[in-house]
Amino acid sequence: MVCLHGFMDTWRSWELVLPLLERRHEVLALTLPGHAGGPPLTGAATTTALVDAVEEALDDAGIGVAHLVGNSLGGYVALRLAARGHASTVVALAPAGGWATGDPALHEVLKAQREIRAQAKLAAPQAPQLLRTVEGRRLATRMITTNFEHIPAELLAHQMLGIAACTGAETLLERAARDGWPLEAQEITCPVRFVWGTADRLLRLPTAAARFRAELPQADWVLIDDCGHCPQLDVPVEAADLILGFTSGR
Repeated sequence: MVCLHGFMDTWRSWELVLPLLERRHEVLALTLPGHAGGPPLTGAATTTALVDAVEEALDDAGIGVAHLVGNSLGGYVALRLAARGHASTVVALAPAGGWATGDPALHEVLKAQREIRAQAKLAAPQAPQLLRTVEGRRLATRMITTNFEHIPAELLAHQMLGIAACTGAETLLERAARDGWPLEAQEITCPVRFVWGTADRLLRLPTAAARFRAELPQADWVLIDDCGHCPQLDVPVEAADLILGFTSGR
């Protein structure tokens, strides 16, 4: 199983679900190119170049076909890899790239991501102090989770520092706005499950999923009430159950 995190996150986005997933699978949670702790994203820095780089990393690791699990940007990458034949299943947690053509919501999301990064860069030097308080932890998680009390402050500090240190963020945002989000949906033949929180504040339903609904009508859909953008952080036990329940026997 390969876990792919969201934009400006790191592999530790999966930390709360990894012990549960590892009971059933060998799991690789990698950090995407251009993100803190990951390899540099060279060349054009398009979404396709990002998918190419992840595909190369899987090839280097000797992983041909795997269960792919992705959140946000990672969910989009998982779907693109599935179209290239690398997936036995895909579980996409609120994946990016599902806007209908011309939907202005895309640019609203990209603007929100720029604001998140700017805020993280300002707050990062004081991250440990800010996250000692309940109010600070709520502020740090308000765009990604509904439930936050169970998330360790140290993990939140790591994520905040990761956002601030995401060297590929600006280039990826610029190219995503200009070049769009290609998706070879007709090439995806493996089972696909979409998982979405009804309280997602970044990729809001139904507009953020319109394209997936239209182009992947065979996919399985699960909505989690009162869950935010990152189910693996928000409701880790439920998220792990939804992943394992879909990959079981496949």
